[in-house]
Amino acid sequence: MGGTEARDGRDGTEAGARDGTDGAEAGSDAGGTDGGRGTHGTAEGGAPAALTTPRGRRPVVAALMLGMALAAIDGTIVSTAVPQIVGDLGGFTVFSWLFSGYLLAVTVTLPVYGKLSDTFGRKPVLIAGIILFLIGSLLCAAAWNMGALIAFRVIQGLGGGALQGTVQTIAADLYPLKERPRIQVKLSTVWATSAVAGPVVGGLLAGYADWRWIFLINLPVGAIALWLVVRHLHEPARPRPKTRPRIDWAGALAVFATGTLLLTALVQGGVAWPWLSAPSLGLFAASAALAALTVVIERRAAEPIIPGWVWRRRTIASVNLALGAMGLLMVAPTVFLPTYAQSVLGLGPIAAGFVLSVMTLSWPVSAALSDRVYNRIGFRLTAIIGMSAALLILLAFPLLPYPGEPWQPALIMLLLGAALGLFQLPLIVGVQSTVGWAERGTTTASVLFCRQVGQSIGAAVFGAVANSVLAARLLDAPAPGLPDDLDAVARALEDPGALSAAATDHLRRAVDAAVDYVYIGAAGAAALALLALVVLAPRRFPLITEAVSTEAALTETDGKQGTSA
Repeated sequence: MGGTEARDGRDGTEAGARDGTDGAEAGSDAGGTDGGRGTHGTAEGGAPAALTTPRGRRPVVAALMLGMALAAIDGTIVSTAVPQIVGDLGGFTVFSWLFSGYLLAVTVTLPVYGKLSDTFGRKPVLIAGIILFLIGSLLCAAAWNMGALIAFRVIQGLGGGALQGTVQTIAADLYPLKERPRIQVKLSTVWATSAVAGPVVGGLLAGYADWRWIFLINLPVGAIALWLVVRHLHEPARPRPKTRPRIDWAGALAVFATGTLLLTALVQGGVAWPWLSAPSLGLFAASAALAALTVVIERRAAEPIIPGWVWRRRTIASVNLALGAMGLLMVAPTVFLPTYAQSVLGLGPIAAGFVLSVMTLSWPVSAALSDRVYNRIGFRLTAIIGMSAALLILLAFPLLPYPGEPWQPALIMLLLGAALGLFQLPLIVGVQSTVGWAERGTTTASVLFCRQVGQSIGAAVFGAVANSVLAARLLDAPAPGLPDDLDAVARALEDPGALSAAATDHLRRAVDAAVDYVYIGAAGAAALALLALVVLAPRRFPLITEAVSTEAALTETDGKQGTSA
């Protein structure tokens, strides 16, 4: 079907084809592949797919990259300044909530912001998110104790959730299908660069200035992004709805409460209390009960925060599950590889960070080239090839020799980045192209939400796996009183003079075995992602072809929207 797919906006009704039909493809271009060539133009309801013309897109893209940098770097920049923060404010026993509180706020608000952006537009949600993030940053810089800093980090996270979801949604709105890899590669590069630069910048500011500058530095960057959005992002006028949009506040509160309890149980279980203790069991039981209540509320809501079609459409459901599994496996390199590099290979923090950072070099390159693959063979098959390669690469990690050379895990990470770039970007571009403007925010938010939840589950599960392997390996330790959890072992190995040579070697081998099992578990997560794509995903994604008049496509105005057909 050439032309715009009509929707009535209700529960996944599609004109021409249903997402659940295996092998069907709605709105595909001549050529027939699900990675085909969408044309520049209007999405459902008459809203142009490209919100600005090519000239006007440039400042908007700059704003999106700055917004993505704010959200990405904030997750890593604080880590290297923890000693200075704790030394100044105290609160060593609860400092982990500096990260957990931010993660919780980002994750549980993603579905809410996605629905709001579909209802009221992207621009107001993005502006509100930037302002909230900057207010949180300013408050963090003024924090007087650890409790206040944690509370202000949560405020930051409330803004960060709007940044992450809305930036990705606007990126899909700005570009037609065949050009979307361009903006996604730019955002991936920003994310990768921020992941590497964050610890370095945080360490420099904490060491040579003051840790409060870690938060103050967000203010000028965010102010520029805010000005660019206000000045240059012009959303198209949409038909006024016949009835006033209703916000599902009960559903939003239920989603927020369920996510908060579940993620708290995952983040704190095995750390603040044992997994089978009353707090863990109580939190899991309460989150399960709230999840059931959320389903009931959302079924009855006129405009639910998480609509049922997110899980009823095979394409969206399969991508959500696949990217959730990817979030699960990403815990292995991002959390455990630096410990492996320092404890087993004996590298310093900077060198250990480099072993991990090589993954961020190959990922954007692979993502940039992925369109040449999925335009030929489709989104689903491209992602299957990428995750199949990732599965083999993860299984290769336990085969590395002990203790080995640093280039060996670095090569593994370089290959893994290439494989995951080939997996993630086609799925994100593909799933965003199966929905119109009024559903794209919700769809994008559901994908990011599942990926974030996968990371939280992965951190809990693989942390338990690593510590259980360590405990088993240390039963026959050559010296009494050795630590039996990964963090304590890593700290003990930082001062090898306090241990005998035999005890040091035993601890290193125990860490090596623990990380090997984590990578085997990550390979299991890769297998789950493949299963979701092979069993659930349709062979061809049912794309919506977006069309616009030639005059509109060629018209250029400085920052103003083109005329849509």
